[in-house]
Amino acid sequence: MAQRTSAYIRSKDLELHVSEWGNRSSPFVMMWHGLARTGRDFDEIAEALSDQYFVVCPDTVGRGLSNWMTSGDNYSMALYCNTVMTIVDHYGPATLRWVGTSMGGLIGIRMAAEALKGRITHLVINDIGPEIPEAARRRIADYVGNPPEHDTIREMGEWLRTSYAPFGDNPESFWSRLVDTSVRRTDNGRLTAHYDPAIAAQFIQHPADFDTWPQYDAVEAKTLLVRGADSDVLAKPVAEEMLKRGPKPQFAEFHDIGHAPTFVARDQQHLLREFLAT
Repeated sequence: MAQRTSAYIRSKDLELHVSEWGNRSSPFVMMWHGLARTGRDFDEIAEALSDQYFVVCPDTVGRGLSNWMTSGDNYSMALYCNTVMTIVDHYGPATLRWVGTSMGGLIGIRMAAEALKGRITHLVINDIGPEIPEAARRRIADYVGNPPEHDTIREMGEWLRTSYAPFGDNPESFWSRLVDTSVRRTDNGRLTAHYDPAIAAQFIQHPADFDTWPQYDAVEAKTLLVRGADSDVLAKPVAEEMLKRGPKPQFAEFHDIGHAPTFVARDQQHLLREFLAT
């Protein structure tokens, strides 16, 4: 299997960190993470797929090793979609497959319906839909806007396991790696989550970013919808409506998982590999 390498791509005044897996001559797969996560969330599945694909996993602006914005008001789908095009233009694939978890799924819907329509051949929407229940919006905005501070890595590890328990049953190696890639030092030397807390302003400043039925209905790419059976973000009625509209996706649901499946378990990886190969 391939080793991960880092690349840094300029997007106007921003520098975007990207994890690369595999051979550049292989078919291109873009994997985009959730709201308060980083591209390193895909390490396991990206490594697994690197035998057949060139896999690119960016850190969204304000997360991981990518730049932060000077104002939280600037975090928006418009900004994220612009950075997508910068990254796609940098690598130059004629076509690509898109795997998006949570926010990454919403970005994928927009790109498949608009700027990359006809170029995204396969779209995986992981535990997100064109509308998000209000209670889930409030929960996410609250925890994202108020990240913890702890003194030790052990304490941060416990916080991560508790906060992301809905990820389901994952191996110890997953949780250890999550600590390594999800934690940063604050100015006062304590430990916190590896993102700009101001990303939560998107819920207030750009609420329409999370309502994407028109874009979803315009998607023509072959689509797979994945849901954690216990998810509060992709409500079951929304998932059922998605199956009737737009790209009329294939559907898979994983039990004893909430928001969101990680594509670490063997059955989840098999599903993804089979879909991307069709």
